[in-house]
Amino acid sequence: LAVLGEREVDWHDLLATATRHDPVPVQATDPLYILYTSGTTGKPKGVVRDNGGHAVAMAWSFRNVYGMGQGDVWWAASDIGWVVGHSYIVYAPLICGATTVMYEGKPVGTPDAGAFWRVIAEYRVNGLFVAPTAIRAIRKEDSAAVLLKEYDVTSLRTLFMAGERLDPSTFEWASEHLHIPVVDNWWQTESGWPIASNLQGLDPMPIKPGSPSVIVPGYDVKIFDGEGREQPAGAEGAIVIKLPMPPGTLPTLWGDDQRFIDSYLNTFPGYYTTGDSGYFDDEKYLYVMGRTDDVINVAGHRLSTGSLEAVVAANEMVAECAVIGVFDEIKGQIPRAFVVLKAGVEVDPKALRMTIVDAVRDEIGPVAALKEVVIVPALPKTRSGKMLRATMRGIADGREVVIPSTIEDIAVLEAITPLLQRGTSAD
Repeated sequence: LAVLGEREVDWHDLLATATRHDPVPVQATDPLYILYTSGTTGKPKGVVRDNGGHAVAMAWSFRNVYGMGQGDVWWAASDIGWVVGHSYIVYAPLICGATTVMYEGKPVGTPDAGAFWRVIAEYRVNGLFVAPTAIRAIRKEDSAAVLLKEYDVTSLRTLFMAGERLDPSTFEWASEHLHIPVVDNWWQTESGWPIASNLQGLDPMPIKPGSPSVIVPGYDVKIFDGEGREQPAGAEGAIVIKLPMPPGTLPTLWGDDQRFIDSYLNTFPGYYTTGDSGYFDDEKYLYVMGRTDDVINVAGHRLSTGSLEAVVAANEMVAECAVIGVFDEIKGQIPRAFVVLKAGVEVDPKALRMTIVDAVRDEIGPVAALKEVVIVPALPKTRSGKMLRATMRGIADGREVVIPSTIEDIAVLEAITPLLQRGTSAD
């Protein structure tokens, strides 16, 4: 028997005494919600979302980017407190008349790595949106996808991934076992909806592993060097968006217009600075390589952590990885790789290190100078699945760091701190 506390009321009792009220009209530009973000880089910023533009963006993107509409069953396996939860658990599917699935729990251990497949089979889900880290967790526990074969997931038309870089090995694993399009899409809390994707509701394009495909209508995206010069195809630089931004994107930061200007608009006047780096290929496919502060400078050579991590993650023993640049008196910085092994894998750490070092040398070149590969039990992340590379880098460099308020499990960071500080595997 449930007993109500002093601050609790029974819903049915409350409803029985309620009176009807008409909806309150608001301006299209009135704030709808405030979502705090970027606790990984300092004081969280309150991203403001307005009413009218947001509704337009949700309706258009759900139908055209994700190819979903009235009568479809949609599952964004996210958290309501994350932008994906706001945009695509709540607003977009309900605006468009779709069924939205809400799920509480992890992709593994509830009770096993087949939890997601069970939900898809039970509710006949047509579209799944998930962070790559969830698929990596499933792959780590069930690399042969044995549990997937126990469920009928034929209702699933498309798997969408976002929130962090979709590494090629995770893309290939999902594609191989699900036999459906695996679509990367890139956006931010600030944008509220995809900036780059493969438009499943308009004209789907060939999928290129490692790319979220092309720029979504409404955004005018450029690649700039540090001096604000537009870069040619293949040249990496800062990803910026020409103003004005499309409907649904942030108009400001809550209570801090100046911080909004300083954070996003001052670096390249007339452009919004995303804080991410990347490049276009010859077919205008975008490749997002990581945050602009996730670039390692090795003896004057700039290397993106994304390109290094793609090589490391391709190793068949590795479930997931993070590469950070740590201080070096001679070269300025050197890369250090931290890897989590797949479940049940036993490997000689020295042999694994040599294999990965050789692969990086072959793929990136000797300039990468990767020599340290550290095996760790887990990697520290935010609750939305983003790797805490800046925190790891600060600890490795011996600096005082502020633990982000958004950290998912501080015990993970505490466990690897000695390894960060000395750069050797516990093995």
